[in-house]
Amino acid sequence: MARYTGPVCKLCRREGQKLFLKGQKCYTDKCPIDRRAYPPGQHGPAQARRRKQSDYAVQLREKQKVKRIYGLAERQFRSLFEYANHIPGVTGDNLLVALESRLDNIVFRMGFAQSRNQARQLVRHRHVEVNGGVVDVPSFRVSQGDEISVKAKSKKLVAIESALEARTRPKLPEWLALDDKQRVGRMVRAPMRTDIDSSIQEQLIVELYSK
Repeated sequence: MARYTGPVCKLCRREGQKLFLKGQKCYTDKCPIDRRAYPPGQHGPAQARRRKQSDYAVQLREKQKVKRIYGLAERQFRSLFEYANHIPGVTGDNLLVALESRLDNIVFRMGFAQSRNQARQLVRHRHVEVNGGVVDVPSFRVSQGDEISVKAKSKKLVAIESALEARTRPKLPEWLALDDKQRVGRMVRAPMRTDIDSSIQEQLIVELYSK
């Protein structure tokens, strides 16, 4: 499946805000978005001067932003939306909860990785266990009560130690528990909408896919 491998700072500039895709470097480096607060490309400055976007453009940008934050391709994101739309509850809330419940996101939230991209690599390279068994599928859906741990042979990995010691390490969400020393965490409850980034306007994504 195709995945974007270019400069991630361009993605932040395209969405007009920091998406923190580089982990620690987003806090320590001077971000290009501070110097060039307009979309990349030769027409970027002209787009920045455009006063009003259509409803479709606003909805599309919100979808693209969330896709990029969680590092999903279009087919993956659309599949997750279909799942959220067919289970009980509010579709937008279901979508965000499903995104937060992905294994790669949990690994990132627990501080084992400095970015979701790095967390995805840890999972793919079989450094992560769920309930005592190795899981190498980043999209694995973690459930309440599941235990997530770093494999015994991987606990001293430089990438993991650096992530746990980082000054800018994100605060552990209330719905997760973590033992730093043992490299073991648990989902104590399912995430709720109030636990997730309030700047995301999930209703715009629902409107876009409902057309």
